[in-house]
Amino acid sequence: MDQPYRDTQVSLWPPGLTRVPYWVYQDRETAQAEQRRIFEGPVWNYLCLEADVPDTGDYRTSFIGAMPVVVARDLDGTLAGFENRCAHRGALICLDDGGSLKDSHCVYHAWRYDLRGNLKSIAFRHGVNGKGGMPADFCMEAHGPRKLRLATLCGLVFGTLDPAAPDLEAYIGPEIAARVRRVLHKKVEVIGRFTQALPNNWKLYMENVRDTYHASLLHLFFTTFRITRLSSGGGVLVSENGFAHASATIGSPPKHDPSYAGIRSDDQGFVLRDPSFMDAVNEFGDDIQLQILSVFPGLVLQQIHNAIAVRQVIPTGVDTMDLHWTYLGFADDPPELRAMRLKQANLVGPAGYVSMEDGAVGGFVQRGSAAAEQADSVVEMGGVEAASQDTRATEASVRGFWKAWRNTMGV
Repeated sequence: MDQPYRDTQVSLWPPGLTRVPYWVYQDRETAQAEQRRIFEGPVWNYLCLEADVPDTGDYRTSFIGAMPVVVARDLDGTLAGFENRCAHRGALICLDDGGSLKDSHCVYHAWRYDLRGNLKSIAFRHGVNGKGGMPADFCMEAHGPRKLRLATLCGLVFGTLDPAAPDLEAYIGPEIAARVRRVLHKKVEVIGRFTQALPNNWKLYMENVRDTYHASLLHLFFTTFRITRLSSGGGVLVSENGFAHASATIGSPPKHDPSYAGIRSDDQGFVLRDPSFMDAVNEFGDDIQLQILSVFPGLVLQQIHNAIAVRQVIPTGVDTMDLHWTYLGFADDPPELRAMRLKQANLVGPAGYVSMEDGAVGGFVQRGSAAAEQADSVVEMGGVEAASQDTRATEASVRGFWKAWRNTMGV
């Protein structure tokens, strides 16, 4: 591994996992190092769903950090992944979000690639009328985009550039892998998708996803309509390496709940014009009302009642990111349940009844800490460890994120 990307900054990092310096959200050199060490390093990046590429020739474009990539279903039925970059002059090979093709041609100079990203032909390779063309000894096999190692879990497709990356399930950990299987336990269908642009560093969103402390404080809808409160049952699971987490709300909060008295999100008498919005089916055979799961660096799997979605975090700059949302149903959904999922999809997203605030609060931190490069955030709720706890009044899984980040960055 190369040397620490910034010795002076690294030396300023406080010991332990309970303090995070604000410069990590602001520093351009850090963002460049993250691309090399994290996204292109020994991690598993979520790329797409197997449902996105069900048949031979189907492809889906995605990202590994800033790197555009393609996932395709090859002629033999296997999945292949490669960098979406022509070996000639660096243009995108595939321009659309997805589709079906036998091979692909770079629009710039018509260099042709197969479904595994291998260069197969070059326009006018031998010139025209005996003039021009590529050198006689040009070797096409030596030129092409970088290839990915792929792995799948419950229909989720992950990719890595590092041949030394551990087995995917070992990377996620058995407890979190079991929580993935709990939700994605049968064939899924995509029922909607969109992209949301956020005005903050990507790490602030991933911290927010793991932050069980804020959910019933920031999100008025959660508490008012009793989807989740910290007085409900549940807790957080954090994998030993910090790469994955799952939080769960079990059961409903008590009807008389003094723990929220006087807090902004206490019950203020709001009602729903359509109470059926809160109807839910216990389709997972347990009493988990809400589960949020993440896999480092950028995957989120949600189950809020019957609203299931995958979120993919894509950095687009030091202080900007895109959030790709994919809403899911199961192939055998009866019409009533599918209608319920679509209605509950309004819980999350840019204008979601629950998660609207998440689209803003990361920007509040980005702006609030703009002149605080030498200051630190405090991550001490629930102690100092990055370990599973039977409470959600904790920041243990946030500390798990920073454990994974620091170890991968070599900090």
